[in-house]
Amino acid sequence: MMRIALHTVVAVSRKEPLHELVGRVRKAFLDAGLGEPSIRFSLMEASSGKRVSAIDRALKRYPEMERFLTRHKMAWGGEGARTLSNVETGEPAAYATLEAIAAGIPRSLPFHGVVLHFYAAEFGERLIGLPAMGHSLPGVLVRDNRWGGGRERELSVYTVAEVEATDKKLPPNAPAVEAVIKALGKAKKAVQVPIRAPGGGLAGSIALESVEAVKAIEADYRARIGELVEAAAMPHRLPPAAEAWQPGVLAGPRKPVLEAAFKPMGYSCTGGSGVFHLARRTLQNLTVELNLDVGTWSHAVSAIYLVKGAGFQASLGVPVAPERFGQYPIGDAEQWQKIVENLAAMVRELERSFVPAVEQAAGPSPAWYEPPS
Repeated sequence: MMRIALHTVVAVSRKEPLHELVGRVRKAFLDAGLGEPSIRFSLMEASSGKRVSAIDRALKRYPEMERFLTRHKMAWGGEGARTLSNVETGEPAAYATLEAIAAGIPRSLPFHGVVLHFYAAEFGERLIGLPAMGHSLPGVLVRDNRWGGGRERELSVYTVAEVEATDKKLPPNAPAVEAVIKALGKAKKAVQVPIRAPGGGLAGSIALESVEAVKAIEADYRARIGELVEAAAMPHRLPPAAEAWQPGVLAGPRKPVLEAAFKPMGYSCTGGSGVFHLARRTLQNLTVELNLDVGTWSHAVSAIYLVKGAGFQASLGVPVAPERFGQYPIGDAEQWQKIVENLAAMVRELERSFVPAVEQAAGPSPAWYEPPS
């Protein structure tokens, strides 16, 4: 039996006042019968350049928060901006005080970064790999940060499931946890979070020797990419990028061309604003993807092919034509059609050689496994 963590993103509006969102999350816990949630918080000040100190204002209004004053720990071990936080200690603060502070954000209390984490035991145990801002506990995480000229907001739910490698699918959430998720709003598909296993590696990962075997295959195929391109017999030779630029010329809708070429090969196609993801599932529960960056501003395309499984991924950069690696101008509809037909030929060759080699080295992944997107 192993523990798997899931991350569900819930739709949230930046127009909703922060204190109302906080109150709505708390009410979801209470209505689900989970009782008063444990709340961990981090209220971070900008490191420099601000005339108004949000922390000084908050402490003047709520001096009882002085015991939570600390400095944000940087990834390299140094100290960053001043922060009001109980993430490490879990020492509770009065909910009424937290709600009042949230009501002042961002106008009277212009905190640079705000994180509030709500937890009840029904969500599961602490797992290394879950967000540090929640002390690696599952639960509900609210983020509200200053970004550019405005605010950036996220509402996420982290849950934990116990599963066997032989299970076909993950078990459902506990009813009370599911009630919380439904009360928060429209939830997107849950994505599995890479979690550290007790003995090392990642939970649900293939054996370490298999991971190393996959790495060796990846290195071998990268070294022989020229041979793969030749074997793919791409139908179109394209001019150098400098000659292919067509300033002001657009290809029009790009997704229909991709779907026409790749759906017969079993690939789904998602995206459209700067990126496209083409993906399919193998019989051994691996995911193969062609990820296209189509350049929101540059109107150019680059491609990466990936094979993903439990605890590993193997990737290859894919040229759009012989000797045309890296970004390449999309051009008009005719040029885009040629690029897509070339990519389809390359993927057929990778399906014939690269994918089976990775499958043989890795072995199957559990049926319930979904790679991080």
